[in-house]
Amino acid sequence: MVTGILIAAGIVGAIGIFIGLFLGAAGIKFKVEADPKEEAVLNVLPGNNCGGCGFAGCSGLAAAIAKGEAPVNACPVGGDKVGAQIAQIMGVEAESSEPMVAFVHCQGDCEKTHEDYEYSGATDCRMLALVPNGGPKSCNSGCLGGGTCVAACPFDAIHIVNGVARVDKEKCKACGKCIAVCPRHLISLIPAGAREVVACSSVDKGPVTMKACTAGCIGCGLCVKACPAEAVKVENFHAIIDHEKCVACGACMEKCPRKAILINE
Repeated sequence: MVTGILIAAGIVGAIGIFIGLFLGAAGIKFKVEADPKEEAVLNVLPGNNCGGCGFAGCSGLAAAIAKGEAPVNACPVGGDKVGAQIAQIMGVEAESSEPMVAFVHCQGDCEKTHEDYEYSGATDCRMLALVPNGGPKSCNSGCLGGGTCVAACPFDAIHIVNGVARVDKEKCKACGKCIAVCPRHLISLIPAGAREVVACSSVDKGPVTMKACTAGCIGCGLCVKACPAEAVKVENFHAIIDHEKCVACGACMEKCPRKAILINE
């Protein structure tokens, strides 16, 4: 009995040793040499793995940069500083890029907007968007205030203030996670230096917007007429500012009767 157990144990042990040696040899034979540039780039990247670059984490971006499939300044978290370091590793010139920040195109807080009914239930915005009338707020285009974007932000750069999401420009790294989860598509990336911004996303006709929110854009076009740089246009009853043309004169903001255009502070 004991002899049989010892023989079985010996056979299992021998098989284990053989498999170990085989795997070790196979590992050496089929080993893929890591690209030293890829490793160097990965060491420079911040390691947040936020996905804001469009790749699956920092390792994915490092591999793409090393292969020449992504620009050296593709990391929104690292910005120009990290881009310059990666450019040096890759032996190329670093192109400067204007930093971007997320902005919530809504200011329909508890004072400015109306509620059609009192809601009690799940606070996830993606669930709120499915309840009657798309949520309790009268404006079907405004911020639901459930905080889904807050939970998605890995940098603690967005918070709910008086029922509306607000972005902290100093903390925002333009990773885009808040943009991806907002069911109303209220958040976009704008240049960090952009001064005037349209804080509304409503595309309803003026009378409808006026009933729902006291700060909603009604598409009146006064901002378009006031802009000396032709940087403002109205589409679908909604004002849009071209930040590349904008000269930050403030004329559109002064003429807006609804105060839907404000300074991005």
